[in-house]
Amino acid sequence: MDDPPESNLLLRGLPEATFRRIADQLRPVALPHGHVIVPSGASVDRFHFITSGLVSLLYETGDGESAEIAIVGHEGGVGLSLVMGGRPFPAQAVVQMPGTAWTLAGTTLRREFELEPDVRRAFLLYTQALMTQMAQTVVCNRHHSVELQLCRWILLSLDRLATHELLMTQEMIAHMLGVRRAGVSEAVARLQQAGLLEHRRGRISVSNRAALEERSCECYAVIKDAYQALERDLADEEAAAQAQARR
Repeated sequence: MDDPPESNLLLRGLPEATFRRIADQLRPVALPHGHVIVPSGASVDRFHFITSGLVSLLYETGDGESAEIAIVGHEGGVGLSLVMGGRPFPAQAVVQMPGTAWTLAGTTLRREFELEPDVRRAFLLYTQALMTQMAQTVVCNRHHSVELQLCRWILLSLDRLATHELLMTQEMIAHMLGVRRAGVSEAVARLQQAGLLEHRRGRISVSNRAALEERSCECYAVIKDAYQALERDLADEEAAAQAQARR
């Protein structure tokens, strides 16, 4: 497994003593494309700290329609219900871009969450950032065009990947945005014509990141700011813990 646990922002932000305590209990797992980490409404027994790849939290209606409510990458993980009361989450976590994760038993995570204020703060900060993403995604999907939704989705995805290219078909993107495939095709064509991205069968690569950000709606900036604040807060927590340990 190429990605060390520290590739995950949450694990990297834990106090060193806490990380050492749980390190031997972390288990590496591969995340192949299409793998369902947690089915909709299922109970969770292990938390997945994502170290690479891309995971979608997808909500499906009773008649088979679906929409993505959040993207998860190396900044977080899957299984928050373990520390949020334990009730199943009504959405499934599906791997959209293959990668890796480290898992931790739910019993261990709950114990650390309950006993260690720094662990509790780290997970609550991450939950706040994730809720911001979910709320802004709802606003974007309701009030903005397919093109703006696509810009937001591409930028958020690339923020979580070590690449400028997405291996994703237009049909898959339409499934996640909850829109018609024709709408995605039209939006991709306009962005390609403007020189912002290139589209080949099953691949979308960004040619001009700065221009794509300018073209995107404010939703991307709001979500990006939330995760940058999370990274700063976790770094401050880690620095404070290290300073305390040296005293």
